[in-house]
Amino acid sequence: MKNGLLGIGGIVIAVAAIALYLSIYIVNPAQQALVLQFGQIKTAEQDPGLKFKIPFVQNVLYFDKRVLDLNMPPIEAIASDKKRLIVDAFARYRITNPVLFYQTVNNTNEANQRLATFLQSSLRSVLARATFVQVVRDERAELMDEIRADVAARAAPIGIEVVDVKIRRADLPQTNSDAVFRRMQTERQREATEIRAQGEEQARRIRSRADRDATVIIAEANRESEIIRGDGDAERNRIFADAFGRDPEFFSFYRSMQAYAAGLQAGDTSMVLSPNSEFFRYFRDPRGTELSPTRAPATRAPGETPTAAVQR
Repeated sequence: MKNGLLGIGGIVIAVAAIALYLSIYIVNPAQQALVLQFGQIKTAEQDPGLKFKIPFVQNVLYFDKRVLDLNMPPIEAIASDKKRLIVDAFARYRITNPVLFYQTVNNTNEANQRLATFLQSSLRSVLARATFVQVVRDERAELMDEIRADVAARAAPIGIEVVDVKIRRADLPQTNSDAVFRRMQTERQREATEIRAQGEEQARRIRSRADRDATVIIAEANRESEIIRGDGDAERNRIFADAFGRDPEFFSFYRSMQAYAAGLQAGDTSMVLSPNSEFFRYFRDPRGTELSPTRAPATRAPGETPTAAVQR
């Protein structure tokens, strides 16, 4: 009898332990949970910690609380200028309302498919209103913001908050890329030719202006040099005239010395003069008073002395 009571007590304790174990569940910080009873939502738990439920009647469904990634395969879109684009985009989202999420999509795989549909539709709709240049260069950030807002509005009813949408790549198909590359290369070459021609024209203008300025400057310099040279010659003549007026003999001697220095320099020029030439007047007499034989009288008058002939 005692052993039977002990057995029943053990069974009760075991059942109680199992019931207690099955009534406890833990929600970690990266999770959120729904407590379901026969498929119906009884409780939504978003705070981490130790939680309780009715064992054997209720079950717990966990959802990720972290930011999730949606990598979508590249799709083809057509821009407003009729260019075909291969767009590779991705989205990042989090489950913010597990009740709506469970009621609408039930699980993450279904949510990814629904969100991919939203993203593809938004991409095609928004990119169809933009040109190719706006998509790849000018307004890419604005277009992604518009796509993100549109996808977020569509995803809110299924309990999803869209954190970000990015266009990883937006390229033309390979056949179109080659044609566009050739056209862009031709346009760049045309622009380079125009810029080079404009540069050459400006260079010609600058050179012409510089040549004109140089001609004017040289003419002005020549005019000023001629004026200065004329002033110098006038001053020289004035000084010579003044020196001649003060001492004609010394002036004649000085000018003869200058003539000797200029005429007797070493060089290829040969000069043939008679020793009796007036040029050598100061060689024959340092005082320069002796006349050359060519200038002396051919005959002397009777009684005239040679000294009187030299003194003229």
